[in-house]
Parts: sequence; structure tokens; C-alpha cells
Amino acid sequence: MNKDTWSGVVLLAVAGAYYWATGAIPDSTLEDEVGAVGLPHVLAAALAVLGLVLLVRGALAARTEAAGGPEDEERDARLPRALGFLALGAAYVLLLPYVGYFIAVALLIGSVTLYEGAPRRWTVPVAALGGAALYWAVFVKLLGVSQPVGTLFQGLFS
Repeated sequence: MNKDTWSGVVLLAVAGAYYWATGAIPDSTLEDEVGAVGLPHVLAAALAVLGLVLLVRGALAARTEAAGGPEDEERDARLPRALGFLALGAAYVLLLPYVGYFIAVALLIGSVTLYEGAPRRWTVPVAALGGAALYWAVFVKLLGVSQPVGTLFQGLFS
């Protein structure tokens, strides 16, 4: 079994345990038609679907290797690439309290875009700012979830 197959099995087990744990969420007289377990059930289903995708991917990779398929040229570059993404995520978490949600998300989108090899054109900052504006609109305006303004800009937006 390759690592995708193992990851798929583990993710399916986590999804099953998570779904089972949602049974302990009490009903409320204030709940709507979705109920308190609606979102947890959707998340459990999403985990299960992702687990199945990993299982299929693992099976296809095993089949390709058994048939003498091409070697994975990027295999040695996976760990440094993953560490790079981890560093970008850590930078986002560290910057968020200082610069606020909008700027931190824009920087994250732009840096991931460039890290993935996008050409350095005017489209990168436009996509980063547009993506940050979209996320801000969804969370703050649509869902009513307030996001941190950041200590650097506290006086401007309070």
C-alpha cells in the first residue's frame, strides 16, 4: 500500500469517527431546519469523499507502478515544496494579528500564486486583492463573521 492509500484509509476512519461523534450534539429548540449537526455532517461527508479520492489515487498509482509506468520525477522535491507551503501558512498566521485579515489573505494568495510559478505580472496583485475582497465579503458581509483588523490599522477601521 502506498501513502495515498494509507492516507485515504486514515481519512475515512477520521470521517467515520467524526460522523459518529456528531451524534453527541444535543438538539436545541432554537435550531433551524438544518439543525446543529448539519454542518458537522457536511464536513464528515467531505472528509469521506476526500478519503475515497485518495484511495482511488493510490490504487491508480499502484497500478501504474505495477505496469512499469514512468518514475515520479518530483518525488524528491515534495518535502521542500510542502515545507514552503507550511512556511507561507506560518507567515500568514504570524502576520494576521498585525496587518489584519484582508491584507494577510491578499499576501497569502499572492505569495502562493508566485510560489506556484505564476509569472510576475499585474494579474497577481489584482487576483490577490480580488480574492481577499471576495473572502472578506463572504465572511464579514454574507456570514456576519467579524475578522481581525490588525493592530497596525486599528485606529483606521474602529
